Amino acid sequence: MKLVFMGTPESAVPTLRRCVEEGHEVLGVWTQPDRPAGRGNRLKAPPVKEFALLKGLAVHQPSKIRTEEALALFKEREFDAAVVVAYGRILPPAFLRAPRLGCVNVHFSLLPKYRGAAPVNWAIVRGERETGVTTMLMDEGLDTGPVLLQRSTQIEEGETAPRLLERLSHVGAELLVETLARFGELEPRAQHDEAATLAPILRREDGLIDWSLDAAQIEHRVRGLQPWPNAFTTHHGRRLIVWHAEARAREAEDGEATAGTLVVARGDDLITACGGGTTLKLLEVQPEGKQRMRARDFINGSRVQAGEKLG
Repeated sequence: MKLVFMGTPESAVPTLRRCVEEGHEVLGVWTQPDRPAGRGNRLKAPPVKEFALLKGLAVHQPSKIRTEEALALFKEREFDAAVVVAYGRILPPAFLRAPRLGCVNVHFSLLPKYRGAAPVNWAIVRGERETGVTTMLMDEGLDTGPVLLQRSTQIEEGETAPRLLERLSHVGAELLVETLARFGELEPRAQHDEAATLAPILRREDGLIDWSLDAAQIEHRVRGLQPWPNAFTTHHGRRLIVWHAEARAREAEDGEATAGTLVVARGDDLITACGGGTTLKLLEVQPEGKQRMRARDFINGSRVQAGEKLG
């Protein structure tokens, strides 16, 4: 097929790679503009652009997509389909109508569950045990288009959002290849809107830990809110990110401390009281202005004591 590829982050690269490997003619790659990054605020190219340039593909990075110039560029050559993977912009109706076969989206959830910007994160935060990838024909709604193919996978014990997204990116690449190969025989299936759940864009405040939740819910947030905004609290008024934690039942030695209180702070054990008679063992944290560290190093370096309150 003759394709236009639209994507930006690392999770979109495997699909672009497979399109090239399968012999599809990629007429152009659309991605977000280079952005300042790092301490020097130097412009950094999106991962999709870097891969596309390595393969000698034409790259387009319009700062605005709802312009006549952008549409004219998109329609400059006739092509069969646009493949869209985490492009980062909502396509205007004229873009959706331009390809002969339409725009095919690779979405990292089992639609209609988790429509929106952060499906992988919210699936973990909400304690799902299964997720997957969907290919669909895009329409003007938010991830509401008819489904072409789906593939499910179990969320592994202790799996973080970055690790799950990395796995799903490869599942999605293979599913897209299958979708294009079988395009003529697939019957698009309408989604059941009444079964839909939303996965809105993450906000910084989503990461603030509510210690009144039970420990399992907080542990889900620790894994699901990586790499941003992270699950965080405060210690002595300074931000403390929790990178790795383990939910457990409250034991006799933990006492009846209120939620957010450190009930144990010795050796490798940094344990916080949570809601529902549970506790959370903090295994890896990052104090403000410092590197990630094991609980033991945080206890020793910050002279943490049982009875102190987090948050």
